[in-house]
Formats: sequence, structure tokens, C-alpha cells
Amino acid sequence: MKVHHLNCGTMRPFGGRLVDGLGSVFRRAELVCHVLLLETERDGLVLVDTGLGLADVRTPAATLPARFRHAARPVCDERETAVRRVEALGFAASDVRHVALTHLDVDHAGGVLDFPSARVHVLREELDDSANPRYSPAQWRGADLVPHDPTGEAWFGFEGVRELLPDVLLVPLVGHTRGHTGVAVRAGGRWLLHAGDAYFFHGELEAAPHVPPVLGAFERVMQTVAHRRVENLGRLRELVRDHGAGVDVFCAHDAADLRGRSSRPERAIGRPREPENP
Repeated sequence: MKVHHLNCGTMRPFGGRLVDGLGSVFRRAELVCHVLLLETERDGLVLVDTGLGLADVRTPAATLPARFRHAARPVCDERETAVRRVEALGFAASDVRHVALTHLDVDHAGGVLDFPSARVHVLREELDDSANPRYSPAQWRGADLVPHDPTGEAWFGFEGVRELLPDVLLVPLVGHTRGHTGVAVRAGGRWLLHAGDAYFFHGELEAAPHVPPVLGAFERVMQTVAHRRVENLGRLRELVRDHGAGVDVFCAHDAADLRGRSSRPERAIGRPREPENP
């Protein structure tokens, strides 16, 4: 399996280092929508999350809630959408046969309708909560949504892990939303774990956890099941501590997580720009 790391939506909120930990508080921070594109031998192309879609960047007010636009300050560059990234690699949108969503937030599910041939996989409880005002049903209404129950085997201390496709697993990480899941991919003799929004900043997995204050506050505001988020974050720390050599864990919006994978065996496409000077 070949894995591409894609940036499918840059966001530039105010706050600088209070948000992304870099530079001055007066610069615009940089967040990304970290998406995986998997080239599988049997199941065609698979996307893990879709970032912002064509409709989002062309007419943001129609699909992106005002509170998201004002807080996140998305760049809305069509070249960063998943479908344009896929095309830039020489594929067609119809080559994408599956989309695995970590959850339905607008910066994760925005590109779903750009891939009409794909089955869209999501945990059942996430779909059951789809009327939540944090979501934008216009982003995925009419898609081939496939619900999955969080039942299955144990995987590195996580329970209810379900095989979605060969070497692609759904790893429930409830907390940020009611049906939030990570997606684990086995490639190159090790596992990659896209942890979605189970945490927002790479420092949260370190031995002495830390997160920029504004980003940490936003993380708490957006959590749906607080105690489950905290429990799963603790399990992720243990996973990195005990199995970091065999499992590479990263989250959805940390530009450093995406930038750091440019030197890995997987290919990084559309990496975020280097941080601006203060």
C-alpha cells in the first residue's frame, strides 16, 4: 500500500503561538486538514477524511457555519481540496472507492460529495448524532453513507476495533464527538494512526504534555464526551510511549505533524508552508 499525506484545507486563525505554538502572538496561526490517500491493491483509492470540499471553498457561506469561518479563517483555495489533490497525482475522482471519516465536522467531511463513486464509512453513533448543529449536512447529503458499529477486536489496548478493509482499521476514539474514530493503516511494515481530532497538538502526546492555551481551550469547548476524550488521549500517550517504533500517531490539524512526515517513507503532498516570521 502506498500512502500520501495531503493538506486539504489550510486555516489561519488569529493568535499565533497561542494557537500553533510558533512565533509571535500577532501572526496568523497555521492549521491544516491532514488527509490520507491510500493506494490499495484490491480496493482502489481510499481517503481518510476529506478536509474542505469544492462547495466549501467556492461558496463558503452555503456550507461552512459562520462560527467556523470566523474562528478558523479557512483559506478556501480550490487547489487544496482533496479532489484537486487526487487529480494532481494523476487519478480521477471516480478512482476513489472508499472514504473513511474520523467524524462529520465540517473540516473533515467537506469533500465527500466530490467523490460520488465512493462509499463513505462512519461510526453509527456519529450518524445518529448527525442533526447536531456543529455539522453541515449539505456536505454529505445524498452520499453513500455506510454506518459501522464500534465492535471488534483489541488493538494495542484499544477495544472495539473494526477492520474496514484489509490493513485499514477503524479505532474508536470517542470524545471529541460521540462517534469519533481514528483510522489505522498498515503500510511499510508499521502502522499509521490518523487520530482525527482526538487531540489537536503534537505536544499532547509527549511525556510532559502541553498544548498552546487558546488551542487547548478550543479543544475543550468542542469536546462532546469530556471523560472519554481524556481517557482516549491517555491511551494514545501510552501507545506512543510503549509502541512508538511500530505505530506512527498523528492528528488532523497540526501543521507540524504533516510537515514532519515529509521525510518519512510515505509521500507528503501539499505540505503546509514554513511558518511566517512574526
